[in-house]
Amino acid sequence: MGTDGGAASGADDGRPRLNVGLSGKLVVLTALFVMIAQVLVYVPSIANFRISWLRDVHATAGVAALALASTERLPDALEERLLASTGAIAIALKDGRRRLMLTRDAVPRPVDAHADLDHITATGAVLDAFDSLLFGTGRILRVTGRLAGSADLVEVVVPEDDLVDAMLAYSRSVLLVSLVISLVTACFVYWSLRRLTVRPLQRLASAMNRFAEDPSDPERLIVPSDRRDEVGDAERHLRCMQDEMRRTLHQQRHLAQLGLAVSKINHDLRNLLASAQLFSDRLAGLPDPTVQRLAPKIVRALDRAVGYTQTVLSYGAVKEAPPERRLVRLRGLVEDVAEVTGLAQHPSIEFALMVPRDLEVDADPDQLFRVLLNLVRNALDALERDSEPSLVRRLTVSAERLGTVTVITVIDTGPGVPARAREHMFQPFQGSTRSGGTGLGLCIAAELVRAHGGTIALVGGPPGAAFEITLPDRPVDLAAVRRAAGR
Repeated sequence: MGTDGGAASGADDGRPRLNVGLSGKLVVLTALFVMIAQVLVYVPSIANFRISWLRDVHATAGVAALALASTERLPDALEERLLASTGAIAIALKDGRRRLMLTRDAVPRPVDAHADLDHITATGAVLDAFDSLLFGTGRILRVTGRLAGSADLVEVVVPEDDLVDAMLAYSRSVLLVSLVISLVTACFVYWSLRRLTVRPLQRLASAMNRFAEDPSDPERLIVPSDRRDEVGDAERHLRCMQDEMRRTLHQQRHLAQLGLAVSKINHDLRNLLASAQLFSDRLAGLPDPTVQRLAPKIVRALDRAVGYTQTVLSYGAVKEAPPERRLVRLRGLVEDVAEVTGLAQHPSIEFALMVPRDLEVDADPDQLFRVLLNLVRNALDALERDSEPSLVRRLTVSAERLGTVTVITVIDTGPGVPARAREHMFQPFQGSTRSGGTGLGLCIAAELVRAHGGTIALVGGPPGAAFEITLPDRPVDLAAVRRAAGR
């Protein structure tokens, strides 16, 4: 009890949990991915912004330096204005052997960092940009570079605070634009994905729930849309699954009704067969030769019928009784089937028995009799369906032994198995070979053959139909043989 309580507590600790739907997750992920993309764009853009800012300052300082070079001495007020316009502390021009300078301070300030505009690399620009953002506050920066179209070198000494402020303002603008782009993109992605994916998935989930409530109601079947994408495929597959499930449920109800009906009939049928057995016993005591010849066959047929009534509900219980295997002379079993079905004395159907007299099969005699009886009855129905006198009506039963496997073939010259019956062969209520049939005969035959470890298949036709049964012998228990030999 203590263990169960701990597991339950671990599964639900009472803390509120945020229930975010698929749409909300899509919005968050889209915004996050767009922000990541904006960060990847921001890295080179902030480096380019720093270079552009430095070039602008350097170009302005170059104009002031050219003015200084033309006069070599400027009024103090004009020098102050030129320095203020560039925000520089000092401007120097190297013209050949001359070095001209404009400065605010009599004593030059120490320079903390240097930017060479003539030698810039992509990696260096990115590193320098983040160095200015993180450590540029309070530093003095010297910017050097040659004037455009000239060999003159201009140096500018500026406080890096101005550059840092400009870069931070630019970063805030980029962040604001990135947020707006992320939100707008997330909204569009949310709207499109919700329309294209989330709503169809919700429709599929709702259709499955409605169908699960009452699978027998045809109004609860999903109506697939005309979409040609994965969602449309899912809708069509769901409809196929629902149709198949409804057919399965219908078959199960049919089987349940059949089992109930058979159970009601079974009791009275056993009583009638018991009475017939008493009459057959009395007939066996009559001295008439015909009665003496037919009475044993009638008794065997009634015995089989009574045995069937004892196991007639086994199909409704899904599983047949395990076969009680013995060595059986197959030819005699086939002759009994022909006698019971009237095939041996049929006026218009030729019966060809091609089973060797010494062929023995390891099988349950009653179950194998039922298998052959179902196949022969189906063949007779197919042959009797057409009364054209010129048609060849022949039913052939043959068999051969291949090592430890017995192969039995039932062949008729009828019209063959319909295409629909071929698609659902050996399935109840779907594999019938004739109009109005239930298909239970083939289904029962297949179940009995599989219980023997064998197979049954339609191997020929049309024209005609050929069913092949393979029955392997029981495997030898070597341990039991050795024990018996030891004793």
